[in-house]
Amino acid sequence: MVRHKNRYFVIKIRAVDSPKEAPLHLHPANVYGAITGAVQQLHGDFGVAATRSDLVAKYCNAATRIGIIRCRHGPHKLIASAMPYVKNIGPYKAYITTLFMGATMRHCFNFIRNYQQRKFEKYCINLKTDEEKAELKKMLLNMDPVLSIL
Repeated sequence: MVRHKNRYFVIKIRAVDSPKEAPLHLHPANVYGAITGAVQQLHGDFGVAATRSDLVAKYCNAATRIGIIRCRHGPHKLIASAMPYVKNIGPYKAYITTLFMGATMRHCFNFIRNYQQRKFEKYCINLKTDEEKAELKKMLLNMDPVLSIL
């Protein structure tokens, strides 16, 4: 039996028409459809056939707007080249920024944890009370949804 290598993309979804603080309620199927559409426009039927078999949106966090996408090694180059051309995700006008590409979910999890820790430290400068800091820490550093897919 042949082992298929995977690549995981950690992405940031940036919505144009909604405020930065408002959560984006996106289903992973919306992200999958948007990426597949961009691959179709850029690479045609060949690109869709190469990427569709193992392309999965594993995780989308509404509050932090971070997601994880899994795809096969090889066609991941087609997906990486098509992601900047995504203009709409579900009902939102949005675009995708690739934050990290890794070989395992564990590496992606470590990157997300470090990324969120840096964001938390950046936002804590403006907060005055410990309750506000605790609430922000709970929102940003809650990794239960990510741990459930590991």
